[in-house]
Amino acid sequence: MTRRSVIAGTGSALPKRRVSNAELAERVDTTDEWIVERTGIRFRHIAEEGETTSTLATDAAREALAAAGIDAESIDLIVLATATPDQTFPATATTVQAALGVRDCVAFDVAAVCSGFLYAVQVADSMIRAGAHTRALVIGAETFSRILDWEDRATCVLFGDGAGAVVLEARDSDAADAQGILATKLHADGRHNGLLYVDGGPSTTGTVGKLRMKGREVFRHAVVNLAQVMEESLGIAGLTSADVDWVVPHQANARILEATARKLGLAPEKVVVTVDQHANTSAASVPLALDAAVRDGRIQRGDLIVLEAMGGGFTWGAAVVRF
Repeated sequence: MTRRSVIAGTGSALPKRRVSNAELAERVDTTDEWIVERTGIRFRHIAEEGETTSTLATDAAREALAAAGIDAESIDLIVLATATPDQTFPATATTVQAALGVRDCVAFDVAAVCSGFLYAVQVADSMIRAGAHTRALVIGAETFSRILDWEDRATCVLFGDGAGAVVLEARDSDAADAQGILATKLHADGRHNGLLYVDGGPSTTGTVGKLRMKGREVFRHAVVNLAQVMEESLGIAGLTSADVDWVVPHQANARILEATARKLGLAPEKVVVTVDQHANTSAASVPLALDAAVRDGRIQRGDLIVLEAMGGGFTWGAAVVRF
């Protein structure tokens, strides 16, 4: 029998404050029309006092646990993807562990920016397949609003805060249509550091720093890399884009989503889009979009879905999942 990691439940959490483009235009030199035309974004959620990466991650985890119908005590692995941890150390995953009341498990953070959730999924899947763990919480959570330069309209309008989570559960099956993660493929290319980065850090400036990005170059790389990695992951699973029911992409920019779908010959209606409501929530964007599509009934059990993302580093990746 083949041991697989099955998505047993999904969950998400957003800060209470919802900010429209019109509200943002009151403090930044921009307009609703400018933002929508270039990005497709209409709203984003911004964390306020008392809302942190760990509180959002914990709320999303609780939703995923409830959806899976399991108790937090049965979790033996927590992998949290974030570029905006509560503290430099310890890992925010351990803060979530404590908040959930899990007395003993493996808990750590993964840093791969917008691709972080895909990296975390592969790490957890590998540990489950190896037999080291049975039930994992995989979380993507960010408070990017805390590292934005609110004077830079080219970047501050693009991002929002939030968290998404899945419960992965080990199940054994050799059925051709068995649920679970069928294939993953990850990449990184550190030569492109200067295209999307934060200009600070403990060992360089001793500060958190602010996000910097060269948007046009990032867009060009994203379309090529995302189409390529989706084809690679489908090839590993022995499938093609014609087999895909849904693509759940990183929600960076509506134009990137459209261009990637065209490059793969995918119908636009097969692509889950939440960027208009959430903006770019980095590592949280894929699980947030997944949870939205599961809860509104679009994604059903047995559907073949592809998760994909690209972020600073550059890092990028995709996962093929039988939901």
